[in-house]
Amino acid sequence: MQTIMKRLLPLFLLTLIMLACGGGEETTSEAPAAETPAVAAAQDIDVKKIWKIRCIACHGLYGDMGTNGAANLQESTRDLAYRVNIITNGSENGIMTPFKDILSPEEIEAMAKYTMTFNENL
Repeated sequence: MQTIMKRLLPLFLLTLIMLACGGGEETTSEAPAAETPAVAAAQDIDVKKIWKIRCIACHGLYGDMGTNGAANLQESTRDLAYRVNIITNGSENGIMTPFKDILSPEEIEAMAKYTMTFNENL
C-alpha cells in the first residue's frame, strides 16, 4: 500500500500545481473584461485564457515577471511582426518555446497583439 502511495504522490502534486496555474475552466460568474482594441475582436479567441495557460508562468500576469529570462513585455518596443515570429518559432536563444504546433496562426497573431497592450499604460 505504501509503495502505491509513494508512486501516486508525485502525480497528485503535479496535478495540483497544474490546476493552481490556471489550467481550469473559467467560471461564468466572472464579468467579461473589456476588449482591448489591439486584440482581434472579430475572432472568438480568448487571449486572456491562452495567456493564463501558456504564458503566465514565465511572463507573469502583467508581462513583467521575467522568469527564466522571459522578456519584460511592459518595456518591449518590438513590432507585431517580430512578436508573431517569436511566438511562432520561439526565441533565437531558445529561452522561449515555439508555439507553431500548439496555437493556430490566428491565435498567435491575437497573442502578439495582446502582448503589445502591456506597455500601453506606461
